[in-house]
Amino acid sequence: MKSVTIIRDRGQLTIPDSIRKIIGWVAPMSAVTISITKPDEIVIKPHIKIIDKAQIWENVKRARSIKGKSVSSSAAEFLVRDRNSH
Repeated sequence: MKSVTIIRDRGQLTIPDSIRKIIGWVAPMSAVTISITKPDEIVIKPHIKIIDKAQIWENVKRARSIKGKSVSSSAAEFLVRDRNSH
């Protein structure tokens, strides 16, 4: 599909409704990655955050190692302390 639109002041570009209706990830406040593939071509893709899987598994192991009876605070309090420690 092709559509013609105008780049406005400050480089603003509106993605036409006809394209937004077809592409589900194009929504207000969506994070996108814009790249130049050729001198006359710009590509817009959804931004995908790179996830550190090793860190996720380390956090899971830490959480599993906590024994419920020995912890004197709630899970919510633990999460707040954990997030503040990073």
